[in-house]
Formats: sequence, structure tokens, C-alpha cells
Amino acid sequence: MRIMGLDWGEKRVGIALSDPLGWTAQGLAVIDNKGSAKALLNTIKEYAQKYDVELVVVGFPRNMNGSPGPQAEKIKAFAGRLSGAIGLPIELWDERLTTSAAEKLLIEADLSRARRRQVVDKMAAVLILQGYLDFLNRKKDLRDE
Repeated sequence: MRIMGLDWGEKRVGIALSDPLGWTAQGLAVIDNKGSAKALLNTIKEYAQKYDVELVVVGFPRNMNGSPGPQAEKIKAFAGRLSGAIGLPIELWDERLTTSAAEKLLIEADLSRARRRQVVDKMAAVLILQGYLDFLNRKKDLRDE
């Protein structure tokens, strides 16, 4: 089962995709989120269909104490519209510190500031999706014991 991960932002949306076995997440694309919401949803739907995605994981902003962050209502609204547009189940997944972790990884990889700006959202989507995949795999391992 392929799973798609999204890091939604008001300017850009990062997209990641799992391998068919659900072990690893790879960065797929960054979409500008400056046009119409319908165009964004259609683009995500096209990626989901192209890669036979069965589930979409959307990063959900939480504060450090676990309470929903300031963008939480916007993410919930986006996830609801997305579910209706693509007809797939949507999971909200804690995205605390993913963008800063992605930025740190890209700095360590010695990417220029301009290049980091181009890929940080994709890398954040990878971290969101990989966290979800790791959770699923740990859960599966516990059931198999």
C-alpha cells in the first residue's frame, strides 16, 4: 500500500511518497499554494492516482505541550476538502519540529539557502510520512510478537 505525506503551508505544499511496502518515505514534489484551492487539490489528486496512493497523511501542527497549534483549524479544513476531492482516507499526523528538522538536515548537507528554500517543504513531508510509517511498522511488530 502506498501512502502519501503532505506538509501543507500557506505558500507551498511538500509531498512525499512511501515505497510500495510502506517502509521508507521519499520526497516527491513541492507545489505552490498561491493559486486556487481547487487547482491544488487537483494536483494532489493527480499524484495520488499516478502512484496508486491508498492513504494520505497530512502534517498536523501541535504546540510543544501537545495542544493544537495556531494553524490546526486551517489544516483540518484542508484535510476535509482534500478527502472530498480525492476520495481517500486522510490521517492527521503530528508535525512538531519537522520543518526545523528538515532545515537542519539540509544545512548539514551543505545546501545553499536558495536550494534549501526550494526543498525544505518536501523534506518536511518526508519526515512527517517517515514518522507515520515508523509508527505503523512498530505497531505491526508489536502485534507479531
